[in-house]
Amino acid sequence: MSSENTKSRYMSTPVLSKTMQKDLLEKAELLRANDSFKEAASTYLNSILLDRNNAETYLGLGICYKNMGKINKAIENLEKAALLDSNKFETFFELGLCHLKEEVPCKAIKCFIRAVEIEPDNPEAIYQLGRAHELCDEQDMALMIYQKLIENSPTYINAYLRKSTLFMKMELYKQALGLYLNVLKINPNYTNIYSEIGLCFDKLGKQTEAKRYYRKFLSAQPDAENANAILKRVEKLRQVKSKNPVLSLV
Repeated sequence: MSSENTKSRYMSTPVLSKTMQKDLLEKAELLRANDSFKEAASTYLNSILLDRNNAETYLGLGICYKNMGKINKAIENLEKAALLDSNKFETFFELGLCHLKEEVPCKAIKCFIRAVEIEPDNPEAIYQLGRAHELCDEQDMALMIYQKLIENSPTYINAYLRKSTLFMKMELYKQALGLYLNVLKINPNYTNIYSEIGLCFDKLGKQTEAKRYYRKFLSAQPDAENANAILKRVEKLRQVKSKNPVLSLV
């Protein structure tokens, strides 16, 4: 074999490997997009054999492992992706979600903070940051984050729901009620919070309004898991009112 042919063969090998790696990555991405996570993971691993310095490959593999329930492996690969590319929003967002699944919210906070630094206006990252603070028993910080999110993204319903849930736990029913009613203004078809609105009115001693929203909930979702309990509460409120008739002065 001539020296020229030998030189040509060895020079083409890296190019061939790069092309193969690109093809494998594209195949893996397509498999992952179709929720074929096991097959995608295998393809990502084959891609890594050809290039161990591609952040996208480790990111995709990490997401596959997360969806397969292999959280430790997911974290391992997402951390590799973060080392290779520290400016990729999806890497830190997915890493934060994995830490939440592992019930390590303090590590999740760091990841979501980095994700928000990369994409400051991403409501889902800000929301997950608030959740992580909640799980660290930092309710005041979570409330502040949800409020900021409501101000910046006034149609992002999850922020209202999480903040109102915190208010309910703190027995601040009037504040929670205001948030729930705002959700209905944003989406009048969000009928599953009728029960929560009814509960707020109930706790505030406004029985007529409570019964009205309880009944609206039962009408909209008669097969809900809590439907029977709410039906019993409506009946109890009805009985209480019938036992205390309004006295006529005429």
